[in-house]
Amino acid sequence: MKALKLFVLPLLATSLVMTGCASRKPAATIDSTQGLSGTNSGVTVSTQGLSDDAALNAQNLAGASAKGVTEANKPYLAKRVVYFDYDSSDLSNEDYLTLQAHAQFLMANANSRVALTGHTDERGTREYNLALGERRAKAVESFLVSNGVNSNQLEPVSYGKEMPINPGHNESAWKENRRVEINYEAVPPLLK
Repeated sequence: MKALKLFVLPLLATSLVMTGCASRKPAATIDSTQGLSGTNSGVTVSTQGLSDDAALNAQNLAGASAKGVTEANKPYLAKRVVYFDYDSSDLSNEDYLTLQAHAQFLMANANSRVALTGHTDERGTREYNLALGERRAKAVESFLVSNGVNSNQLEPVSYGKEMPINPGHNESAWKENRRVEINYEAVPPLLK
């Protein structure tokens, strides 16, 4: 019996390691010129010309099925940034359609996960801006949850003023930096 354990345990450990290292094919991808349509099969990826972050978001979103995507909400799903006024965490009327489209998609794709990253402009202390970025991310999270999204699918994070998208020091740069980014994350295959 002891000899059998000594033989089986290393064999089992080796098989687990080999299974964990196996390469996986992507479930599907999005053609950015056509948007999402149909089912996962036959959809292709076109990430040419996209930034690394945008390409990663396109690939991660493509891993989910096209459930919850309609012709009407495609343009809103493509929008992944919500902007805010100075020193505010209030959502604008323009952002409601975008967030409703993402809520519809997330409800239809329960395995999808989203990081909501809150950002601020450079004005204010580091601590104040981290809190403001968190309030902004929580405002988006609250809207999505109130529209039926499971809170376990959402992860609000604040970067405050630490990750500006525009390094300028004027109102137009600050306006771009006051934002929450909606970043779809890849779902581990075991959770699918």
